[in-house]
Amino acid sequence: METLKAILVGIVQGLTEFLPVSSSGHIVIAQNLLGLDFGEDENLLFAIVLHFATALSTIVIFRKDIIQIFKGLFQFKWNEEFQFSLKIVLSMIPAALVGVLLKDQLEALFSNLLVVGIMLLVTACLLFFADKAKSTTKDVSFKDALIIGIAQGFAALLPGLSRSGSTISTSIILGDDKSKAARFSFLMVLPLILGAIAKMFLDMQETGGLESINIAPLDLVAGFFAAFFAGLFACKWMINIVKQAKLIYFSIYCVIVGTIVIISTFL
Repeated sequence: METLKAILVGIVQGLTEFLPVSSSGHIVIAQNLLGLDFGEDENLLFAIVLHFATALSTIVIFRKDIIQIFKGLFQFKWNEEFQFSLKIVLSMIPAALVGVLLKDQLEALFSNLLVVGIMLLVTACLLFFADKAKSTTKDVSFKDALIIGIAQGFAALLPGLSRSGSTISTSIILGDDKSKAARFSFLMVLPLILGAIAKMFLDMQETGGLESINIAPLDLVAGFFAAFFAGLFACKWMINIVKQAKLIYFSIYCVIVGTIVIISTFL
């Protein structure tokens, strides 16, 4: 039964990491509904495995872009590749600061279902306005990169505020090309996901490391592959959805789920 729950949560993680509906909020909801609780250290290891799976799916989809980013960083020429790499680095700064400075507040908020519900409604509003924005061919500028990074910082702080939803919507509202906005959004989060994995692993080592972990390897493997393949599907699907300007459907979904979650907290 725990393995089946691990697969379901893995699928939720893989899908919602890329779809604009808040992965953090849906993981909270899914674990509450399924009653999935391996234990404090075990939950942390499970989270590391799922995040690594979605990070790997991002690397697979954007492997050519990632190679170009590294080439751009080490060319030290003021060309398009180098500028794009700098924009990615710039966009990471706000979320990194939030993670370092507000760690305790983050942990408290991420168990609050009412906050999740309210932020899902905020996500719905952002997606609605982005859906109504006109299509352009504009590239993400340095100023846009910083503003998008700030949006990602808020998404890291508030569970239920979708990271991909807020960053893609912010970029589109700023007038950026929709497909370029999606590409930038997915690439900018990859270093932060890897950093979060490293941070979680260090936290786990402080509490005793892998020696103190009591979780079935099958549950970890099942969760990993579920998140990885769901992530591959969701990433490709999301890019097409943004190009076709169909964010309104996710806006409606976030309104429905957010409303249900808010009502459930008062019952």
